[in-house]
Amino acid sequence: MPRIIGVNIPEQKQILIALTYIYGIGRPLSKKILQMVQVNPNKRTSELTEEELNRIQKIITDNYKVEGDLRRMVIGDIKRLKIIGCWRGIRHQKGLPVRGQTTRKNSRTIRGNIRKTMTSGRRPASQPT
Repeated sequence: MPRIIGVNIPEQKQILIALTYIYGIGRPLSKKILQMVQVNPNKRTSELTEEELNRIQKIITDNYKVEGDLRRMVIGDIKRLKIIGCWRGIRHQKGLPVRGQTTRKNSRTIRGNIRKTMTSGRRPASQPT
């Protein structure tokens, strides 16, 4: 498996799709990188030469923040929001949706799949001791 920026890239996928395994690179950016390097996007990763892989890696490292740097930046941004106590930071702290979604019914992605329902009927009386 070829490695680009410390990430194993799958061999049997097209290079356009394989580059999306790197955190911070989606399909549009992958297509843009391959146009800059002049590599056919439909080419399989296993068919690439070492020179082509090196050119792809050089363009990514020189022009874009990916993997560890990007993760640190995102974590730092969230930490800053929490410190200043803004609305988005408070939502991050509480583990609730941040971007205005409703929480009455459908917020299971962020809150987890915990179903809280009322019990039916009254509790039975406690046993005498």
